Amino acid sequence: MVPDVVELTKALIAAESVTPARGSVFDVLEAALAPLGFTVERFVEGEAPDGPVENLLAVRGNTGPHFAFAGHLDVVPPGNGWTSGAFEPEIRGDLLYGRGAVDMKGSIAAFVAAVAQMPASGTISLIITGDEEGPSTYGTPKLIERMAERGLKPDLCIVGEPSSAHRLGDTIKIGRRGSAVIDIVAIGQQGHVAYPHLADNPVPRLVRALAEIDGIVLDAGNAWFQPSNIEIIDLAVGNPATNVIPSRAGARISIRFNDEQRGDDLVARITAIVERHAPGAQVKGRVYGEAFLTAPGALSSLVSDAVQARLGITPELSTTGGTSDARYLVKICPVVEFGLVNATMHKLDEAVALADLHALTGVYADVLRRVFA
Repeated sequence: MVPDVVELTKALIAAESVTPARGSVFDVLEAALAPLGFTVERFVEGEAPDGPVENLLAVRGNTGPHFAFAGHLDVVPPGNGWTSGAFEPEIRGDLLYGRGAVDMKGSIAAFVAAVAQMPASGTISLIITGDEEGPSTYGTPKLIERMAERGLKPDLCIVGEPSSAHRLGDTIKIGRRGSAVIDIVAIGQQGHVAYPHLADNPVPRLVRALAEIDGIVLDAGNAWFQPSNIEIIDLAVGNPATNVIPSRAGARISIRFNDEQRGDDLVARITAIVERHAPGAQVKGRVYGEAFLTAPGALSSLVSDAVQARLGITPELSTTGGTSDARYLVKICPVVEFGLVNATMHKLDEAVALADLHALTGVYADVLRRVFA
């Protein structure tokens, strides 16, 4: 039986799955995969605050080649102001509305519908997490560990993120910039503003450090990546009084960096600047992912050829956008991202064109035919 891609997308949307996701949304996917010959393994990892998270690993076949599809069933919180219920899928005109329609329950449904058209050949796996929109601590990294325990190593992988910018098929992501966030707290001594010699104001020291950081030019970009950038995204003292010198001042910095930089090196560089201007300051950096690139080659050509054959357009190869779980998967095999149009992801009234769901199913099916030809 070939699942109807629209009905499966609706069923996935109806299963509320704000990060970290588990439970009913995985029930829906498992019920769709089991009749197609997949062995489905579900497991829950982690504890609060980053968990618990449910993951699903589905495998059909045990011979080569091994093609993997990766994605996430969790979604961001819907927010208020939807025209209809965020988890009450509704078709209005040519669009299906609901949280996760494009990011990325629609592409998961399209891949399942595509696999259903294929005779059993080689090995196909689905690597699906409930924690991509969150910290990912117990998501795809744990799935990769589970695959290693079972001796599973894909030859090629598509992540079904909504990569298309304006029209389905116009963009394939072949890499992403890295991401690091750094929290800074400059420490001083509280006192009366009329007696500054009896206090120690941390604010000027923090401001001087931030001024130097803001002036950094990391690089000019390269053939596949835009320039790295450092952004000061928060500055807080939290002082409600008008006559008190504060004892603490904090800031947060976000860095998006290309493959000319390394996350730990950037954290160390910022730490050194802060220490020079504000000795004793607390600096805590977290690298959420390194930059990566799957150089244009067999995989990107495979997907591009399928898009051209089905949709009649030539995709742009791009590394723009935020982070994705491809940053983990690229460590085990070549990976690209290809999916629906991203114009409404994370927005109110997120929606997918019904025609795009059917067209994406066709592209995925064509990719599979080319892999297993």
